[in-house]
Amino acid sequence: MNIESLREYCLSLPMVSEDMAFGDEYLLFRVCDKIFACYGFVRQDYFVLKTDPDYALILRDRYSEIEPAWHWNKKYWSQVSLNGGLPDEFIKSLICHSYAEVVKKLPKRIKSQYPEISEVR
Repeated sequence: MNIESLREYCLSLPMVSEDMAFGDEYLLFRVCDKIFACYGFVRQDYFVLKTDPDYALILRDRYSEIEPAWHWNKKYWSQVSLNGGLPDEFIKSLICHSYAEVVKKLPKRIKSQYPEISEVR
């Protein structure tokens, strides 16, 4: 998966926005103003996703392309290599997992206001 495909897929999810709040070196993807993915132009072969802590351990053990995220809370954030052998559909499922992890922590009033965000799995 390349950055264009990654960006297009992230933006296809409900209520997603993008910004460069950390400067022009990082492209952030947010759902309801909460970050769920980050692409760094400095290390263009990686992007960062939020992961359930237990699932993160399984992924990191099983796939060499998935590691604790550099400069992020390593318990919750994983970096995924775009140059490895991970299929695009699997990467998309990781993006959906990250999105869902962020959505489940949103206040109930936001989730009830935008029910389409809870439908992504």
